[in-house]
Amino acid sequence: MLERHDAAHRRDPLHVDLTADLVIVGGGMAGTCCAITAARHGLRVVLMQDRPVLGGNASSEVRLWVLGATCHLHSNARWAREGGVIDEILAETLWRNAEANPLIFDIVLLEKVRAEGNITLLLNTAVHDCEKRDADTIAAVRAFNSQNSTRYTARAPLFVDASGDGILGFTAGAAFRMGAETAAEFGEKFAPEEGYGHLLGHSIYFYSKDTGRPVEFTAPSFALKDIEREIPRFRGFDADTEGCRLWWIEWGGRKDTVHASEEIKWELWKVVYGVWDYLKNSGKFPQMANKTLEWVGHIAGKRESRRFEGDAMLLQQDVVGAAVHADDVAFGGWAVDLHPADGVYSKHPGCTHWRGRGIYGIPYRCLYSRNIGNLFLAGRILSASHVAFGSSRVMGTLAYAAQAVAVAAAICSRDGVLPRAVAAGERLDELQRRVMRDGHHLPGRAYRDPANLAARATVSASSVLRLAELPPDGPAIAIPWGCAQLLPLAAGRVPRFTLWFEAEQATTATVELRICSRIGCFTPDVVLARRELALHAGRHAVDIDLAIDLPATQYAQLCVVAAGGASIVTSQALISGVRAGFIHHAQNPPSDIGVDSFDWWTPLRRPGAQNAALRCDPPLDAFVPGNAINGWNRPTTSPNTWVADPADREPTLVLRWDAPTTIGCVELFGDPDHEHPMEHVLMRHHDRVSPYLLRAFEIRDEHGALIHAVSGNHQGRVVARFAAPVAVRELRIGVLEMNGPAPAAIAEVRCYAR
Repeated sequence: MLERHDAAHRRDPLHVDLTADLVIVGGGMAGTCCAITAARHGLRVVLMQDRPVLGGNASSEVRLWVLGATCHLHSNARWAREGGVIDEILAETLWRNAEANPLIFDIVLLEKVRAEGNITLLLNTAVHDCEKRDADTIAAVRAFNSQNSTRYTARAPLFVDASGDGILGFTAGAAFRMGAETAAEFGEKFAPEEGYGHLLGHSIYFYSKDTGRPVEFTAPSFALKDIEREIPRFRGFDADTEGCRLWWIEWGGRKDTVHASEEIKWELWKVVYGVWDYLKNSGKFPQMANKTLEWVGHIAGKRESRRFEGDAMLLQQDVVGAAVHADDVAFGGWAVDLHPADGVYSKHPGCTHWRGRGIYGIPYRCLYSRNIGNLFLAGRILSASHVAFGSSRVMGTLAYAAQAVAVAAAICSRDGVLPRAVAAGERLDELQRRVMRDGHHLPGRAYRDPANLAARATVSASSVLRLAELPPDGPAIAIPWGCAQLLPLAAGRVPRFTLWFEAEQATTATVELRICSRIGCFTPDVVLARRELALHAGRHAVDIDLAIDLPATQYAQLCVVAAGGASIVTSQALISGVRAGFIHHAQNPPSDIGVDSFDWWTPLRRPGAQNAALRCDPPLDAFVPGNAINGWNRPTTSPNTWVADPADREPTLVLRWDAPTTIGCVELFGDPDHEHPMEHVLMRHHDRVSPYLLRAFEIRDEHGALIHAVSGNHQGRVVARFAAPVAVRELRIGVLEMNGPAPAAIAEVRCYAR
């Protein structure tokens, strides 16, 4: 149909007004997880994202992997992968996409958001301004979508800025910082000097592909010409490195990383195309002849710009000291990861990783603006110093904290209060309880909920694992760096151990039993006992009697710190809550930067993630049924998991009440292998699902009647809502199938009336 419009002095684009309970600006990992969580808690949400896909730096437009406290396993933060929605997303992505195709991740995120009827998703919609009700209160945000030529005004009582650069907080007048603080301001000894740091820069990644035939490349005129002279680290390039691992192709840390982003992007394109020209045409890499440049990012992955101020600020001391706060609602564990401001042109190494002793808590007071009353802070703009930001900035950590923001918003909406009103008292208790019900782990805090009927039950099981042996049925692994077997030990006399070694000739090995000086952490900084072992040629067992008492129930590490060239025999047995580290590192920072020296041990990834072959006398009794209702859903001082005897053909966990109890919902936590980082791009994975995780189970009452059944499960948290509430004296959870060869394991069971 023909439309005709007469000439006009001016016209306005289409304008759409929206109202919601919560408006979220930014659809990166933080904004996406915040929106999903808020919708599930009953809020009407408008989610505005200025890109055509969700995920931000994790999307197919940038292709940086989601990572958080697991730190690629390169730390002492054991069982540290985040929970809740971010864990659900990563588990779903692994299940569908073990090959790490970045496009599949886009699909998973879009599907998760579209599945929530309470979310109005606006892609390609850039917020550019806001309306204020008064000096301290946002009334609405204004945005424009260039794809449908539509202006939007979204009104709500509460707002979340998860935009990365903080466009809403900036236009609303929220207090913020940009650049590195001095060491004197917060007593942060690692605060960078001006010659090193100001801001972290941007990076652009690229993919290459072997075509099987020669491919020529003609560099664009703007490509960097003299790679070897211009880039001090040019020797780091090689033909076998995929471009997304060249994260240190970074620049812009001395620029305004908000307003100079386009300039920074062009400089990075100059470097990337110059690097590819160098690899293809310098003549130094003949193995590049058949490779083509398959993809280069069109937008830069941005690390740092504005950091907004909350009622509290996360500091270096919190990160390196594994701090716990009264108002923690999330945790972090990535190293303090600062980069030189000059990026790829710097003479300094690409980054400086200094690790803390374990995970640290993130206070709720860091997640709302100190001067704009109805503004939550999510994503990398949360309240942190530049040094602490070096750890908290990673996407897994930020998504985790943003889920807590969503739950706080639900409490604010229900009670008609502003974010600060949730920072203490009963509302804070409720916030922590509700995020934990969603799957969060909070350092040092067990889940305690009066509504959880499982806590009132007595629990038993058809069998219990008594760990007497990890059989020597795996390969012998050379251990030039040592080996540390992490074991859950009870207070009192330490068991006698047996290890298996394989040596070409007679030699000696040194074994130590280590614990962490902080109960609940895993840094092996206290040596309780040391023994020298005589080894002879061939494969053989060696008995170790340490003859000491353990002061408290906790994890200890049986460390082979030297083996005289011998190999240690491994076991193929997989047991929830039992891990070995085979690569030993020593963190030895300069003495004046406020970072501790200690050892850390890196577990191997599957399929190479064997435990050390081991015998314990007496057996370890750490896997009891009571673990399933003790308020913890991952290992802390013990496995906190019921594990059945591997010989049990019908493993069953039984909850029993003294009187009939009405149950309408059971939430079950399996073991999703919180050690596994589950990077969603570039890094391909051996498993599509955790081998420790329940695949199928059924719930029956005391008469054997089937109430609920689950099959094909690949998630760590399963919510079983019954068709109708049932009054029972007993629930019997029968494990029908696991996702791998590990024995049946249940980390936690929660029961609710509805």
